[in-house]
Amino acid sequence: MTTDAATNADATHEPTRSPRVSATDLALIAAFAALISALTYLGAIPVGGAGVPVTLQTFGVMLAGCLLGPVRGLLAVLLYLGLGFVGLPVFAEHTAGVGVLSQPSAGYLLSFPLAALVGGLMVKYAAGNAGKTRALVVFACSLTASVLVIHPMGIVGLMVHLDMTFTAALKIDVLYWLGDLLKTTLVALIAAEVHRAFPRLLRGR
Repeated sequence: MTTDAATNADATHEPTRSPRVSATDLALIAAFAALISALTYLGAIPVGGAGVPVTLQTFGVMLAGCLLGPVRGLLAVLLYLGLGFVGLPVFAEHTAGVGVLSQPSAGYLLSFPLAALVGGLMVKYAAGNAGKTRALVVFACSLTASVLVIHPMGIVGLMVHLDMTFTAALKIDVLYWLGDLLKTTLVALIAAEVHRAFPRLLRGR
């Protein structure tokens, strides 16, 4: 067999490498960015006097991370934020633009990509690889990401933009805990059922 023939034979048997981001990945990322936008449009409930309403944004964010996995969840949230920053009114109370970063809610908003990443990593590696994506496990992963990322960054945002102490900001943040527990429960129930029906979903990105 000649050298050229051997090379062609090796190329024929060489496994085809899948693209780093497949069409399915792109579709899921776009769909969840749209979902987060739609959930934000469902309305906002004013809480306290800080100007940070209760919305379903965090539900969509954590669902993206816990259901899609860390990379696709992160990209979905980044796409959502990007749409808002370029001018689409997809943020709470139909706001848009980079000007939202000067608002008291800025810390919560900036925490979303990291929260989706952390929640997705925990579900995929702490739960998914062990085959334990039960609702209670997903609930613990999602809640941990919220406690470690969303609330601390939200508190810092309140302190910076409202010029208040940590204690004062914490008192405002506590008002959102009950809503987060309810949203985290929904995330866990939905993600666990989807993973049960599509166990290969978490093996992606």
